[in-house]
Amino acid sequence: MTIETMYRSHGSWLLARLQRKLGNSWDAADLVQNTFLKVLTSFDVAAIAEPRAVLTTVARTLWIDQLRRQALERAYLEALARQPENLVPPPEVRLIAIEALVEIDRMLDGVPLQAKQAFLMARIEGMSLGEIAAALGISLATVKRRIAQAAVRCYFGY
Repeated sequence: MTIETMYRSHGSWLLARLQRKLGNSWDAADLVQNTFLKVLTSFDVAAIAEPRAVLTTVARTLWIDQLRRQALERAYLEALARQPENLVPPPEVRLIAIEALVEIDRMLDGVPLQAKQAFLMARIEGMSLGEIAAALGISLATVKRRIAQAAVRCYFGY
C-alpha cells in the first residue's frame, strides 16, 4: 500500500472520526494531515497491515502532544501575566521559552512525577535541595536521586 492509497482509502474516515472527537473541522483537518505526514516519515507504509489502527494511534499521540503543549503554553502565559509588565519578555522570547518548555516536557516524558517535579523545582524555579525535600516531603537523598533520574533522561535520553 502507498501513502496515497492509504490517504484515499482512510483519510475521510479519519477526518470524520477526528471531527466528532475535536468538535471542529479545522483542527481535525490539521490533525489528519499531521497524522499522514507522521506515518509517511516514521513507518514503512507498505508493511502496515492495519492502517486504521496505525492512523488512530498516531492521531491520538499527536492530539495528546498538542493538548500537552497547549497546557504548557497556558501555564507559561498565566505565569507571565502575574509578572510586572517591565519583566514580561517580547513575543519572540516567549515563543522560544514555550518551545523549550515543550522540549523539556518531551524529554521528561516517562520519568516518575516526583522526579520530574524535583528536577523542575531545581532547574526552573532555582530551589535548593533542602527546599525541594521540604516541598515534596521526601529526604534529601531521595531528592538527589530523583533529580539525577530526570537529568539522565534529559541528557542521555534514557
